Amino acid sequence: MHKVETLSAGIKTLGLDLPMATQAQLLAYVALLHKWNKVYNLTAIRDENEMVSHHLLDSLAVLPHLWAGRWLDVGCGGGMPGLVLAMARPDWQFTLLDSNSKKTGFVQQATIELGLSNVSVHCGRVEEWNPASQFDGIISRAFAELGDFVRVSRHLLAPNGRWAAMKGAPEMELASIPAGCELERMIKLKVPGVDAARSLVIAKVWEEHRV
Repeated sequence: MHKVETLSAGIKTLGLDLPMATQAQLLAYVALLHKWNKVYNLTAIRDENEMVSHHLLDSLAVLPHLWAGRWLDVGCGGGMPGLVLAMARPDWQFTLLDSNSKKTGFVQQATIELGLSNVSVHCGRVEEWNPASQFDGIISRAFAELGDFVRVSRHLLAPNGRWAAMKGAPEMELASIPAGCELERMIKLKVPGVDAARSLVIAKVWEEHRV
């Protein structure tokens, strides 16, 4: 199946409704990722059609479970899931953070080429970053163990914000959630074209620990 059909069929399977212009933008991103990957090694996946399923659809699978607001993608790598979500939700704001300057360089260039006005990029370590505003949602995809992800980004979470960790089979990591925080829910996901376990873990700060 061609990447255009792979994306269109996958979006339908996920129950999403994305305009054709957005789908074209997503495929333009894959083309950029494929081009830059030859030099910058942004992903181990070399095939564009496989990038559609393992990067685009994998990122989009979490969309029905997310919420509007200001989002931070920690350890964004080549832009997954942050850039993908930003294209799908142009009315939400996304900040993509990574400590690897080659990866943030690519993400910055992709943001410009794709004409994304709802994306900002920061190169640095999450635990050392102190922006002016906190975030309604903090998401990660294969950034760190669940407990470490929550711990190093807690200062960036708004009082009523929540974490969204994209995982494979995270059951063994749930006990690592630090004191003062708790699991809200764990959602099993089925990603079209991806034959592997996928889950989304939503965590939050206990009411009495909010400031």
